[in-house]
Amino acid sequence: MKKLLLLFVVLVGAAQFASAQLIPSFSFGVKGGVNLSSLSFSDPDFSSSNRAGYLGGIYARVGGLGFNFQPELYVTGKNVNIENNGIVNRVKFTSIDLPVLMGLKVGAFGLGGRFMTGPLVSFKINEDQSLGSAAGQALTLSNIKDQNFAWQFGAGVDIKRISLDVRYELGLTKQGYTFNSESGSTRINLFNVSLSYQIY
Repeated sequence: MKKLLLLFVVLVGAAQFASAQLIPSFSFGVKGGVNLSSLSFSDPDFSSSNRAGYLGGIYARVGGLGFNFQPELYVTGKNVNIENNGIVNRVKFTSIDLPVLMGLKVGAFGLGGRFMTGPLVSFKINEDQSLGSAAGQALTLSNIKDQNFAWQFGAGVDIKRISLDVRYELGLTKQGYTFNSESGSTRINLFNVSLSYQIY
């Protein structure tokens, strides 16, 4: 946790230095929102359905000449249902996510639109699996890794100090699962909508 905070402070410091030297604007704020998680399976016997989760944290943004650099740090709760022949395994876990985004911005006078993309690293805090029935014990999403990588892309709208972002997060790290004696892998994908408020 201390390393994450230190990394975020370094990123914010670098952004503020760039703002002072080359780029005319710097902002800092808080954000919160909801997400929908899903898992992609190559095995047709498995499917996943979305369950709502949450996110909340802070962000910094440097912008100028139509470009943006935006590091963020937030806690997110991810929930998903895994289904097989009517058996449902509910999986939820909490992580600290650190996206580092680059983007384009258009607009003026406090109104604008943004397009962003960039990598994300996620650090798992805890995990819980709730089985729908005794037969569900044959299915386990195992080895959810403590550190995961993803790629985010999306768009946002700014109205004065308030911003609304819509993003899709493509999982890059494979997660293992077992069913009876067989094993396979899947990836965690995410759709989120967030609202942020600029403090500075």
